[in-house]
Amino acid sequence: MDKKVALVTGAARGIGYGIAGQLAKEGYAVAMMALSSEERVKENIDKIRAYGNPVLYISGNIAESECRKTAVESVMSEFGRIDVLVNNAGVAPKVRMDILETTEESMDFVLDVNLKGTFFLTQSVANIMVELSKKDDTVNPMIINISSISAYTSSVARGEYCISKAGISMITTLFADRLSEYGINVYEIRPGIIATDMTSVVTEKYNKMIFEENLLPIKKWGYPEDIANAVSVLCSGKLAYSTGQILNIDGGFHLRRL
Repeated sequence: MDKKVALVTGAARGIGYGIAGQLAKEGYAVAMMALSSEERVKENIDKIRAYGNPVLYISGNIAESECRKTAVESVMSEFGRIDVLVNNAGVAPKVRMDILETTEESMDFVLDVNLKGTFFLTQSVANIMVELSKKDDTVNPMIINISSISAYTSSVARGEYCISKAGISMITTLFADRLSEYGINVYEIRPGIIATDMTSVVTEKYNKMIFEENLLPIKKWGYPEDIANAVSVLCSGKLAYSTGQILNIDGGFHLRRL
């Protein structure tokens, strides 16, 4: 495989789908991993294939070790390399609960996917990237973690989600440190309020906060393509003298203005 290869998790819809499309458009062979069956999201996959570059779809749950193992083996069998890992897969609590009532079941559900799954998939792919970089010094793999403004913003009705995203930030720091000797850069993108299925249930709430309550300096919703564009910038290599860096794609939310 002469083309660079990107593995994008949570790629069947929303932010992950936007990222997969952007990378395919830019010439990458793309491995899309998501929970949905291939038949269920065939229309979306076909749109990615329409860019004319190889596409592999893998149905699986990153929370499960066998699914992670199968996914990585499938990509290597199909393409023989992984140049970019985009850790985008994530879940919200099935039911929002005050942290005084949060259940262990909900905590396990969110952390197993968002944190444990991300960590161990990254570990697996990182070891492959290390071997690739040893064999060919022209290969410059990278890892991009999609976290959230929830990494530092309190939402007491979904504490497990905030904890998971704060953990993603430390995963970024740890792997950026560990992999730096191999020339493998690791980055974190923190989306703000992005129009996806996950936020569709709170559209009215966020509309009020954005357009009436002065929450954001840039008074508009973000969209998956905004995050995809940030991934594109990182993949361009133009920020190569940087690792562990956080990109806030959040309409200026992080400014914390008075």
